[in-house]
Amino acid sequence: MRTVAVVLAGGAGQRFGGDLPKQLQVLAGRTLLEHSVTAFEQAPGVGAIIVVAPADLARMTKDLLANAGCDKVAKVIGGGITRTDSTRCAIAELCAAGSGTGDCNVLFHDAARPLIDQRVIADCVSALATHPAIGVAIPSSDTIVEVADGVVTAMPHRDGLARFQTPQGFRLSVIMRAYELADADPAFGQRPATDDCGIVLRYLPDIPVRLVRGSERNIKITYPDDLHVAEALLRLDR
Repeated sequence: MRTVAVVLAGGAGQRFGGDLPKQLQVLAGRTLLEHSVTAFEQAPGVGAIIVVAPADLARMTKDLLANAGCDKVAKVIGGGITRTDSTRCAIAELCAAGSGTGDCNVLFHDAARPLIDQRVIADCVSALATHPAIGVAIPSSDTIVEVADGVVTAMPHRDGLARFQTPQGFRLSVIMRAYELADADPAFGQRPATDDCGIVLRYLPDIPVRLVRGSERNIKITYPDDLHVAEALLRLDR
């Protein structure tokens, strides 16, 4: 079964600040988006890439990736207001493009994680061969607490906790059905999910989400200082 990577780059990156969307910030001479897309371009198990960009930057994004030699990019499409809206746009595009050709596997990856490596991608592709839903995570080395109004209310044992990353992968039919159920739920807008595995966990509880071990290097760029951390990690490779 073919695997399609969807790189989600539709956000504005408000916490990062600045005039440019976060995914167009430069890391070691290339944008975060180029780093992320190139990783899937180089992955043998990925057959095609769809990039979800802000609608007003779709043309510029397409040209940027073409100049970067990203030949697997099948399409650049406009995203929605929220992350889940952008995922919906990608699902609709995949269903339209694959009409009549059967199911496929889909990896959803945040463009703000530019240091995704080939081992993680390969493990995700391999896991999707036998599991309909997978998530990438690393064990939590920190103690995590639950907080309400500035007061600690609970301290779950960290042995049962992990930090989620992307990619998150699914059979297209599974993630499509999960979003159909979410769209039919009037309460979804009051309690939105922050990622796609959260949608599957809520609306398809009988579908287990199998974990793939992530990487400490697969950091998410959220604030300007995170770029300095990513630059330091890239220097270690030289």
